[in-house]
Amino acid sequence: MRIQGETKIRVRYGETDQMGFLYYGYYALYYEVARAELIRELGYPYSDMEKDGTVMPVVKVQAKYLRPARYDDLIRIHTEMEVHPKHPFVVFYHKFYNAADDLIHKAEVTLTFFDPISQKRVSMPLRLMEIIAQQNNP
Repeated sequence: MRIQGETKIRVRYGETDQMGFLYYGYYALYYEVARAELIRELGYPYSDMEKDGTVMPVVKVQAKYLRPARYDDLIRIHTEMEVHPKHPFVVFYHKFYNAADDLIHKAEVTLTFFDPISQKRVSMPLRLMEIIAQQNNP
């Protein structure tokens, strides 16, 4: 099952390198913003998931830098969340577009569901499963 959404972020001066490009390390922060907003739009923000006893650590990142993002660019991030309710993983696919609608970056980020107390992987929270099921069967 896939859920999708979009987020816009403006590149701030402090996030650029000496060439005026978005520093590569900040892309991961932008993935986090886009993921959090997508989950928030579903009606189950990370903060609620954490209160319910589940966190989502990143276990894998694959990124492709196609063109630079520059200071003051407004970046549109298209995010798709792929879930398999029977698996303890969720994959987010991010595509970054500039104002000219050029694809400038793409990434695949895999997270797992984790119980911070037992320090073990767990299944997707039931509340999230129910929300995703409703999205796919309106």
